[in-house]
Amino acid sequence: MDALNILMENYQEFEETRIKDRFFKHADLLKILGKLKTNSAFSIKEAGMSTKGLSINLVTWGKGPKRVFLWSQMHGDEATATMAIADLLNFLSQPGQFRQIHDLLAEKCTLYILPLVNPDGAEVFNRRNAMNIDINRDFHRQQSPEGRILRHLRDEINPHFGFNLHDQSTLWSAGHTGNPATISLLAPAYDEGLSINSTREQAMKVIAIMNSAIQKSISDQVGRFDDEYEPRAFGDNFQAAGTSTILIEAGGFYNDPEKQYIRKVFFKAILSGLISIADETYLKAKTKDYFSIPENKKLHFHILLRNCKLEKNGIPYKLDIGLCAEEKVTKDAKSVKYTYMVTELGDLSDYFGYVEFNCEFLTLTEKTKLKLDEPADLIVHHDKNILIKLKNGVLKTVIGC
Repeated sequence: MDALNILMENYQEFEETRIKDRFFKHADLLKILGKLKTNSAFSIKEAGMSTKGLSINLVTWGKGPKRVFLWSQMHGDEATATMAIADLLNFLSQPGQFRQIHDLLAEKCTLYILPLVNPDGAEVFNRRNAMNIDINRDFHRQQSPEGRILRHLRDEINPHFGFNLHDQSTLWSAGHTGNPATISLLAPAYDEGLSINSTREQAMKVIAIMNSAIQKSISDQVGRFDDEYEPRAFGDNFQAAGTSTILIEAGGFYNDPEKQYIRKVFFKAILSGLISIADETYLKAKTKDYFSIPENKKLHFHILLRNCKLEKNGIPYKLDIGLCAEEKVTKDAKSVKYTYMVTELGDLSDYFGYVEFNCEFLTLTEKTKLKLDEPADLIVHHDKNILIKLKNGVLKTVIGC
């Protein structure tokens, strides 16, 4: 993986600079795909249309016997993987000094990439499609055209491996490490007993390789996603159908709201997995290394105020305050506004924050009384120095940690 680490040091060579945040649209993706049409190594076809008539495009690359299917953004507001795929397409198009990796993948694998399953959702930055259906819960009923396309492609391609690419809440933690789960990985279950057959075991082994690779970029910030069986989901059913399916979820990273660093780590996860499939190094991996990845725990707040001194009816007391930022999409669906809500009060000793303040020797002033599930309206200060100020949930000031 030394070549992969060197590649990551030169990421700017193939980063798709036309995408700078999570709010790109269908037309932006079409421009990226358009420039590949002159490259004979790529085949781009319209696999079908969304509910509102936007094209859903399949990119095919490589000439190898190992068929790998990658699909992204089933949920319209989960855009990190699509950004990483745009970078991957650039790499496959112009590998530069890393042609050895490129040629290995081309010789051993054929990649089938569906970059944007839910373009209607992406247009308005919404999880569901235009029919208000969660596509990832539509495997059996097949009510959504997007779900029908995805299922048909799997049946047509019959891939050996599948990469199911998503985003998760930034509040998930990598076990009890104290770190957020920046990337979470999972070999989905194919039955309620969480059985392990050769198909699922192969996915676990690829994940073990991926985890080892990305630990160099996000040490102790990888989680293992909950493997509870979901009979309506595509990943679980693709696993049951014989495709070794790997779920990758993009979580949170400090001071990276648009997930521009996470997209690079996501890319690294995908590429390390593909390399291990191409050169078959995954076969030497151990499933125990998969199970050594700490399970996701929801232990993070966006802001955690510890040891706050308050008073009620003349009785002094101390408590911790956990604040989480709720996102509200703007009318043009090109950004979000954040409202910090009071999510939890009490003893939060076993929890963590992206930003933490020990308020033991600071003063907390409630502009309005703290209420659970209400916007925070408070100031934390030391004498006249304001360290954090929230007005009706809007962050006005934050300095230090």
